[in-house]
Amino acid sequence: MRDEWEHVHTDYTKPAQRPAPASLAESEGDWRRCLEGDTPNGWLIQHCAMTEALASGRPIYLLHTTKDISAIRTSGELHVSTGCLVGALYCSPLVRQRGGWRPHNLGAYLMQSKPNTTPMIFEVTPDAPIPTKGVDYLHFGAIHLRTYLRYQSFLTPAENDHLERSLTAGLHTAAVFLDTALRNAVGRATAASEFIDQLAAAVPAVPFLGYLYFEVLSEYLMLHSATPETKSCAQAGELNNWLYKRLAFAAVDDMHELFDLARFQPRHQQLVRLIDGVEPALVQGVGEFVRRRLSHLFARTALHPSQDAATVTFRGTDLGTLREVAPGLIGQMVFREIRYMPRYQQLYHCFEKAKALEAWDYWNHEGIPTPFNGILPKGEIGIHPIYPRSAIRAWTATRDSKGFLHPAQEVTAAFTPHLASWWAPPRHRKQMPTSDSRIAVDRGAPSHRSPIKGISA
Repeated sequence: MRDEWEHVHTDYTKPAQRPAPASLAESEGDWRRCLEGDTPNGWLIQHCAMTEALASGRPIYLLHTTKDISAIRTSGELHVSTGCLVGALYCSPLVRQRGGWRPHNLGAYLMQSKPNTTPMIFEVTPDAPIPTKGVDYLHFGAIHLRTYLRYQSFLTPAENDHLERSLTAGLHTAAVFLDTALRNAVGRATAASEFIDQLAAAVPAVPFLGYLYFEVLSEYLMLHSATPETKSCAQAGELNNWLYKRLAFAAVDDMHELFDLARFQPRHQQLVRLIDGVEPALVQGVGEFVRRRLSHLFARTALHPSQDAATVTFRGTDLGTLREVAPGLIGQMVFREIRYMPRYQQLYHCFEKAKALEAWDYWNHEGIPTPFNGILPKGEIGIHPIYPRSAIRAWTATRDSKGFLHPAQEVTAAFTPHLASWWAPPRHRKQMPTSDSRIAVDRGAPSHRSPIKGISA
């Protein structure tokens, strides 16, 4: 179990050590060198301001936005959420400057897109320098599968039967593309346009592919962007989060109402228009990057490290065999299928608390009071609710005309090992292509009519 949690964490200050299936054309180390050395912003992977603040051992200052400040004050408790940080209070970094506390560009985005929330400043004083090990939810599959198998009895026979039939149907529908991705991971080169069109068509059958697709594009944009905005972020030691936010809202209708990456499935021509709307200079390389990078990540996150990617096939392979061969993929599919079940609002705490307890235990042993999203150190960082060796203070904050935050009133509230309630809408099995009139990307802030709700990573 501890090895599994070690596997889902990445420390970019050390050589890549995660085991991978055989026959891959490129290793994790190859990709690390490419992303760090051959992109304008790759140097931020190791040397961003957030990870340097963690490694300093000094107090960390974080921004959290809440719409429930009255409930926090009344109860004296702070609950955490699940998602890409497993079980932590979702935050972004703050930097202390003469004018006040400057939000990380992700925090600036959150405050602009959630105007009806209260900003809070948290001070976390660690007991020692914090390891720069980020948690990567794309690698959670084996943990999702093990958790489901452990608590499978919590589902009714009909629910378990529905789950198995849904997984089997999804794998059957997407099998040709899944095999195509593996063949590309071991060196075959499918035409990028054909690959991306097949990928988009497979997302409804295997929603995890939408998450993988989006994260690959986010990585491409943040590392390759050369706009003045991105350069300004880089000078502050930050990757530019506005890029992928604009992409998501332009790609999927009503993404501001339901941020669900299972609906993210642009075909090649739409992808070209989307990237052109974000940063025209990046259009030329995006297709080939998606083909190579997604194929590699799919093989690494889907297959058990003991497998040979050159010999695995999803066509005609039964679900029982795939649990052994591709536990990462099956776990991701199980996780996403269960949370659309009618009873999942009741089952949520059973499955998610089990994973959170394991993560909390791992972070306690590793000395991590502030876990971060380690797909890239882009500024998504949280507060571990039951780390026993750090001191935490919190204040509500006011924001001045220049965007700086200022502590207003200290909040007396204790972190508790409780997960905030979770809500999911009915599943959208099909996603209609976005019309051309909606493709243009707003280079400013997206317009939000209501707070974002729904499905996190």
